[in-house]
Amino acid sequence: MSGTAANGEASEEAASSGNGVRRPGFLVLTVGSIGVVYGDIGTSPLYAFREAVAAAMRSDGAVSEAMVLGVLSLILWALILIVTIKYVLILLNADNQGEGGTLSLMALAQRAMGKSVTWLAVLGMIGAALFYGDAIITPAISVLSAVEGLKIITPAFEPYVLPIALAIIVGLFLVQFQGTARVAAFFGPITLVWFLSLAAAGLYHIFDHPRVLMSFNPYYAVNFLMNHGLIGLVTLGAVFLAVTGAEALYADLGHFGKRPIQAAWLTVVLPALALNYLGQGALLIANPAAIDNPFFRMMPDWALIPMVVLAAAATIIASQAVITGAFSLTQQAIQLGLLPRMEIRFTSESHAGQTYLPQVNWLLLAGVILLVVFFKTSSALATAYGIAVTGTMVVTATMAIAVIWKDWRWPLWLTLLVMMPLLLIDVIFLGANALKIMDGGWMPLALGAAILLLMWTWREGSRLLAEKTRLSEVPLAELVESLTARPPETVPGTAVFLSAQSGSAPSALMHSLKHYKVLHERNVILRVRTASVPTVPAAERLKIEQLSERFYKAELTFGFMEAPNVPAALLKSPQSGLKFSLMDTSFFLSRRSVRASKYQGMPVWQDKLFIMMAKNANDASSYFRLPPGRVIEVGSQVTV
Repeated sequence: MSGTAANGEASEEAASSGNGVRRPGFLVLTVGSIGVVYGDIGTSPLYAFREAVAAAMRSDGAVSEAMVLGVLSLILWALILIVTIKYVLILLNADNQGEGGTLSLMALAQRAMGKSVTWLAVLGMIGAALFYGDAIITPAISVLSAVEGLKIITPAFEPYVLPIALAIIVGLFLVQFQGTARVAAFFGPITLVWFLSLAAAGLYHIFDHPRVLMSFNPYYAVNFLMNHGLIGLVTLGAVFLAVTGAEALYADLGHFGKRPIQAAWLTVVLPALALNYLGQGALLIANPAAIDNPFFRMMPDWALIPMVVLAAAATIIASQAVITGAFSLTQQAIQLGLLPRMEIRFTSESHAGQTYLPQVNWLLLAGVILLVVFFKTSSALATAYGIAVTGTMVVTATMAIAVIWKDWRWPLWLTLLVMMPLLLIDVIFLGANALKIMDGGWMPLALGAAILLLMWTWREGSRLLAEKTRLSEVPLAELVESLTARPPETVPGTAVFLSAQSGSAPSALMHSLKHYKVLHERNVILRVRTASVPTVPAAERLKIEQLSERFYKAELTFGFMEAPNVPAALLKSPQSGLKFSLMDTSFFLSRRSVRASKYQGMPVWQDKLFIMMAKNANDASSYFRLPPGRVIEVGSQVTV
């Protein structure tokens, strides 16, 4: 499935979707992708070139033409090799039924390997965990770098930079509950104006020193690294700031499709970025004093205030894309069993992907505020930026090897020939960014490690809990046979017993029989499972098997990007073979009280961490959207 037509052919994107709503056309999707997909990488010119030259100056001490050409060549070839070749031309084809992103790629790789492979699951969790580190740094560094343009207008603004940045950030997070549907239409056009402004400013200043065009020759990049030793590696870590938004290309694949994302990059984004970096380089060679902020120094006096405003708008859009990505990633992680259930609010009736997760939103806001207050400037934040993204890129490239080899069925030698050089580049960038660990790079790593621990603990704890519960459960077939032979008192209506294992009698059913000594007219043992695909067609969602006159075994399947709505699925499914009416249906849930054990399972401290996560998880009735007045919970105690 090396890039299905569903991913972005213009004819399909203009066609009607399955629900009868006409999908946007190719041009609309292309402009939209400019705003959402490229918001992050589009704000990199605000700080990337400045930080890379500042790192190079540690060796040379002053700005020189050779230094600028070397840095420019490194930035341009990073954009070509990492973004254009790896992401735009290769990884956009590694779609999971049209969806992209770390966890989507993990699910695709697991399916391609034909079994659940632990190392792939661990890689997926690492990539997802590191994304959260990027998600709190991006709003902080982007907004700060934009507001710092006020200091170029007049130094009198300097005391107000931090308060203004914090106000913008707090306002951004406060409006998340409204969803992005209303403002999404403005993202593309505003960011398009931003990229056109980048290109115009850069093109104007290229003529300050036209020799900067020589930086397209990779000789200058190689020569710079060969002659600068450790400082060259430090500079490479700063150069990586120019490609920190590349992961969004793949993560937002499902929102816009392959072709619009590719077209936007090749026709607008890449040319605009290249021209702007070249313009900054030419300005710096002509005027080395512009090193304090070469981006805003390119602007004429009359354009400074409009450009600061436009930059602030662009950074808000970039931050919005990362925040929305964090919501989507968390929803996927919950569905894949990597995180406990959380409250998920849907902010759009027409767009299923428009979600708001209050817990994630406030945790991200707290993290961003702490970063801004602690680091204070975008230059200081740049030391912490990059290592989380490079780690995610290494993970993505490694999982892509499994997909290309097993799913695309390329020969192993060809897969390695294409991917190993790109993986090596990612590893080199990771090593370069590792030099920042003591200067602030520890922060996203620490955050990623904490989230990885939570994911691993939840995954292992859930597995142990399921195994322990299974040992005490009665085989469903035996129970049905016994109840058919000696039926208890019958009460009218339908009882739906949710169970993790469809072959075993759920504890809620056993406790109901023990305490109430009655049986409903119809009893459905329902298992809700998550598939390794983003969405499941309605016709394939529900499978029902009749076990006896009163018992049915059912299985509901949702994709990892869908929010499970059990009542709606039961009522709408065309294959049910069993009519459901919410007015005479009761849902029975098993609520387990978990206790830690010193002698089995995980270490006690990890058991306690799992128990704390379980206690704070959103309740199953809300998560599965069960009607509150029709739910009965039966408790039991389990030791892990």
